[in-house]
Amino acid sequence: LAVRDARPLYAVAAAGADHLLGCLALPLRALAAHRSVRVHGAREDVASARTSRRRTVVEVTLLVLAVGAVVALRTRGTSDGTADGTTDSGDHLVSLAPVLVGTIAAFVLVRLYPLPLRGLARPARRLRGAVGHLSLARAGRASGSPVLPLLGLLTALTTAAFGGSVLTGVADARERAAVLTVGADARIESSTPLPSDLPDQVRRAPGVREVTALGVVRFARPGSDERTVPVAGVDPAGYAALTRHTGIGAFDRKALEASGTSKALPALASPGVAERHGARPFPVRMEDGSSVTVRIALVREQTPAVVGREFLVVDRSGLSARSARTTLLLVTGDRPDGAALRALAGGAAPVQLRAEERAGYVDSPLQSGAARVYAAAVAAGAGYAVLALLLTLVRAAAERAALLARLRTMGLTRAQGRRLLVLESLPQALLAALGGVLTAWATVRLLAPGIDLTAVALPATASPAGRAVLRTDPVSLLVPALAVVVLTVGVAVTQAWWTGRAGAVRELRAGDAR
Repeated sequence: LAVRDARPLYAVAAAGADHLLGCLALPLRALAAHRSVRVHGAREDVASARTSRRRTVVEVTLLVLAVGAVVALRTRGTSDGTADGTTDSGDHLVSLAPVLVGTIAAFVLVRLYPLPLRGLARPARRLRGAVGHLSLARAGRASGSPVLPLLGLLTALTTAAFGGSVLTGVADARERAAVLTVGADARIESSTPLPSDLPDQVRRAPGVREVTALGVVRFARPGSDERTVPVAGVDPAGYAALTRHTGIGAFDRKALEASGTSKALPALASPGVAERHGARPFPVRMEDGSSVTVRIALVREQTPAVVGREFLVVDRSGLSARSARTTLLLVTGDRPDGAALRALAGGAAPVQLRAEERAGYVDSPLQSGAARVYAAAVAAGAGYAVLALLLTLVRAAAERAALLARLRTMGLTRAQGRRLLVLESLPQALLAALGGVLTAWATVRLLAPGIDLTAVALPATASPAGRAVLRTDPVSLLVPALAVVVLTVGVAVTQAWWTGRAGAVRELRAGDAR
C-alpha cells in the first residue's frame, strides 16, 4: 500500500496464509495426536515397556566389565597382588566376576521375559475357563518394577550356587587327597613283615569289609637305573577290586596276572618308570638280592599301594618268598574302628585312617576361614533371594486381594482364586529359577579354568591330589532354584487362603485408592 504500482493482492494473500497457519498449527497437532482413542497414560507393563537409553548404556557398560573380568580370570587366574606387594586393581574386577555374570544374565532375562508370556497367551485362550488366560494376561501386564527383583534373584542364586560349588570342590579335593595318602579307608604298614594272622584279625574288626594284603619292597633297583623305586607285590584280583573301589589307577586284573608261558612278569608302572624303560623286559633287583624280570604292561599316574610318583606293581606270585612277605594291609569298609585296628596292629605297625587324614586338612586358619566365607556367601545369597521374592509378593498383596474380591462377585470360587494367584506368580518364579540354574552353570564353566582351589582345600606342604578344580555341583544349582518356586507357590496359596478367609467389604469400597 505504501508503494505506488504495488500488487496488494499478493501481499494480503501471503499475510492471510501466515495468519491461518499460525492459528491452525496447534489444533491440527492435537487432532493428529487424538485421531484414535487412547488411555491417558502409556502402558508401563513388561510386555510393552520401552527400554531407555540410560538403561542400555548401563547394560552395555556392565557387559564390558563382565567380559573383562571373565577374560582376566581365565587368562591369569586369581592372585594376591603384584610383585611389589601392592594390590592390583584388576583383582577387584576378577573378584566381582560371578556377580557381574549374574547381573548380565538378569538383564537378558528381563528383556526376554515378555516373549514366553506372549507365546503362551494364545494357547491359553483356547482353554476352558478364564483362569489360565487371566493369569497370563496379568503376569504380562504387570508393571515393570516387579520384574526388577529378577536382578536380585538371579544375582543371589548365582552367588549361592557358585559358593556351593566352591565348597563342593574343596570337599572333593580333600577327600581325594585323603584317599591318595592312605590308599584305602585304612592303612596298616610296616617296614618289617606283618604277622601272618593279622589280615584275618583285621577282617573281623568293626567296620571292616575287605582287607588287601600286599608286600612292598621299598628300594628295588630296575635295570641299570641308579634310582631305586618301590615294588609292590599284589594279588591281581583283590588289588584290581581295590583300585576300582578307590578310583585310583583302576585296571583289569588279567593284565597283571603272571603267565606261565612268559618269563617276564607283567607290571603296572608309573609314567616316569615307563618312560625310562619302555615296553621291553628288564630285570629288577630286590632288597634280598633276588632278581625278577618284568615287562611294563600298564601305566598309571597313581596307585593305592605306593604314595609317590615312582612305582612298580607286579603279581606277588612271581616274587621270591622273602620279597612277597606281607608288609602292608589296605582296609576298606564303612568307617573302620581306628582304636580296634591300632590294638590289633600293636606298636610295630602304624595305622592311618582316611577319615582322620581328611579331618586334618581343615586345621589351617586359611582353609577353615575360607570355608566359612563361602558358606556365609551361600547363606547370604539364599537370604537375599528369599527377601527379594517376598518383597515382590508383598508389594502386590493389596492389588491381588482387591482383584480376588472383585472376581468373587462375578462367581470366582476359592479354588479358582488360588489357581489364579499361583499361575500369576509362576512365570516370574520359573524364569528366575531356570535363569538361576543356567546362569550359575555358565558362571562355573566360564570361571573354572582360572580358579585353583588347592590353596583353600589343602595345606601348602601336602597336595597329593594335584590341582583342585572348580566344578558344577547339581545340589547347589537345583536346591536354591526349587526353593524359589516352592516359596512362590506357598506364598500365593497362603495369600489366597487368607484373602478368602477375610471379608471382602473393605476391598470393594468405592473410592478406595489402590
